[in-house]
Amino acid sequence: MDRFIVISGCSGGGKSTLLEELRRRGHQVVEEPGRRIVVEELGSGGSALPWADAPAFARRAMEMSIADRSSAAFAPGLVFFDRGLIDAAAALQHLTGEATLAALRQFHRYNKHVFLTPPWPEIYVADRERRHDLSAAVAEYDRLRMVYPSLGYQVHILPKVHVEERADFVLSTLNSA
Repeated sequence: MDRFIVISGCSGGGKSTLLEELRRRGHQVVEEPGRRIVVEELGSGGSALPWADAPAFARRAMEMSIADRSSAAFAPGLVFFDRGLIDAAAALQHLTGEATLAALRQFHRYNKHVFLTPPWPEIYVADRERRHDLSAAVAEYDRLRMVYPSLGYQVHILPKVHVEERADFVLSTLNSA
């Protein structure tokens, strides 16, 4: 759907900060499924966590992403997704070998322009919900950098600049398209 724009890329690369800026500018934002799942699982003592049962975590992220897309259909204007279905499907395929990405060529489409945050070691921080190290984040980024174009998306690597400039870059790219 042309109104659904994905902001993805390297963990700790500034996605959430960028999305907060886009929200501040009046756009709809859908929070990252992975972070929401980790908070829920930690709160309930569940095991669908990336460090405990990564395939279960990725399956939940796919389910949540599909539900997020359905809910976002009613939102007006552009809707920015902090990661989403493709990220979760790519993770599950990487972990299990299941061909989860194949159906996404035709179904559950996003805007053809996808924005990736590159690895940014100077701002990377692990926390309660993000326990992996920078090398794992970079490996995931490298996979996503290949997955999105393979599904027909045009990838734009976000510059390592102040958040306002990053938001301007995203919006001007979309306005030029």
